[in-house]
Amino acid sequence: MATIADSGIFSGRNIRRARLGSGLVMFTFVVLHLSNHALGLISVAAADDGRRLFVALWRNPFGTLIFYSAIFIHIALVLRSLYMRRSLVMPNGEMAQIVLGLAIPLLLIDHVIGTRIVHELYRYADNYETVVRQLWILSFGNGIRQAVALIVVWTHGCIGLHFWLRYRPWYDGLAPLLLALAILLPVLSLLGFIEMGRTIAEPDYEGLVDTGRYQENLNTRYYSDPHAQRQIVMIRAGLYGSFSLALLSVVAARTRRKWKERTDQIVVHYPGGETIKVPRGFTVLEASRLGGLPHYSVCGGKGQCSTCRVQILGDYQRLPQPDQLEQKTLERINAAPDVRLACQLRPDHDITVAPLLIPATETALPANTQETSPGREREIAVLFCDIRNFTSLTETRLPFDIVFLLNRYFALVGKAVEQAGGRIDKFIGDGAMALFGIGASPGEACRQALKAAETITSEIEKLGAELADELTIPLQIAIGIHFGPAVVGTMGYGRVRNLTAVGDTVNVASRLENAAKEFGAALVISEPVADLSGADMRGIESRDISVRGRALPLKVYVIHKERAGWPLNGKA
Repeated sequence: MATIADSGIFSGRNIRRARLGSGLVMFTFVVLHLSNHALGLISVAAADDGRRLFVALWRNPFGTLIFYSAIFIHIALVLRSLYMRRSLVMPNGEMAQIVLGLAIPLLLIDHVIGTRIVHELYRYADNYETVVRQLWILSFGNGIRQAVALIVVWTHGCIGLHFWLRYRPWYDGLAPLLLALAILLPVLSLLGFIEMGRTIAEPDYEGLVDTGRYQENLNTRYYSDPHAQRQIVMIRAGLYGSFSLALLSVVAARTRRKWKERTDQIVVHYPGGETIKVPRGFTVLEASRLGGLPHYSVCGGKGQCSTCRVQILGDYQRLPQPDQLEQKTLERINAAPDVRLACQLRPDHDITVAPLLIPATETALPANTQETSPGREREIAVLFCDIRNFTSLTETRLPFDIVFLLNRYFALVGKAVEQAGGRIDKFIGDGAMALFGIGASPGEACRQALKAAETITSEIEKLGAELADELTIPLQIAIGIHFGPAVVGTMGYGRVRNLTAVGDTVNVASRLENAAKEFGAALVISEPVADLSGADMRGIESRDISVRGRALPLKVYVIHKERAGWPLNGKA
């Protein structure tokens, strides 16, 4: 059932954009502010020179409007999201971000009063020498508090930035560099503050301002003025009180809603027989977390991924229609009509769901936590290979000879895949599955897969020639390669876990390997692989084949080992 919050300016999508935009403004402010502190490693004068540029950027009317608007918008939307969240059971990363975010105003209100408000009202000296002298010499406890505040602010911002960027295809490649910067900047900032404090504390330090003027500024402008002190006390009480009142209002509203919802509940049923009773308006993901059932949600319930998706077992048409964000995500993964995002679906009646990407409940996997590598959608190339007529090859051989042959075969396949830049996913009987493109571009992934197929075919011929006297029939390989989206993540049970891929792309690649057997070919590749790799397909046989689960036929290229040369033509 749609509400005004689902459309127009108050749509969930616009609210998320406003929260992200305001967060980015504040994060930019923090990055520049910490960079300015780091200049203290050079000298107090250098930090003050940098401060003048910083002030020119942020203390003009436009910069002030943007910055304070971002603060109020972000705080308001955070409190709104805290109220809208029906359950406070969540993964540790999300909880840390919320707790750190709520602590920031309490840690920074005094700092804002001492730098911005006192400066504006009483023209109190606001330079690095004055501020560092206060925090390092006159009130060292406040200095420690500001150092803690710096770490809290930076950690909160980095968590939010990570949650936003981790779905970008380029993020994994830049993550180590970004992590180094995330560690280096606050460390340099704190070291700059410490160095300035030590310099100013030296007896022979010649300050940027005259010592007498500094003491006069302390005594007459603010500290010895009773009216000024009373006014600042009122401002401080107002800021702390306003934030505390807003937070208590959210808690009170949640408590009131919880009491009302005790008589208006629905039941969510799961395939394992679990039933979880939750108030009407909870999402399916919140129901899973409240009931302690492990449920993937890589994006933290923001509808930006599909790892929490569930299949509706029953009349899915009675459910509230997906909003724009959920519909876009479902279309991106070509979801069936009975598939919904658990983080967005708020059922208004009893419902039965089957999570599609969820690990089994285990003692090693606490509820409401995420594994090291939960499912993430990627575009990859998948290669399947298999020995043709393997049963006929081995029916007259001793078990030891079969193991010897398979180990030789697995070794050459694994080496070919790794040398090409891919990753062996698994060996199944005499078959193998390999993934390409987890850390490469689509074109590179397809070229790597073709290169690996070429090497495997060549090495199989050599192995067949070596064992020709022992084999009743020639040793031949069948390979299928397809490219497309798949869910890649750590799957399995207990200690038997590995990075693997699931989805339609994997199924199609397996079907192409079977097609290679049917056509008597060494390799069958799909049209996307040929196009993305830039391979020369002139003169290569093409066919349209039917693939189970796909409405339209798939164009493939059939490559026989007798053909002189492979389609890459040295592009790998």
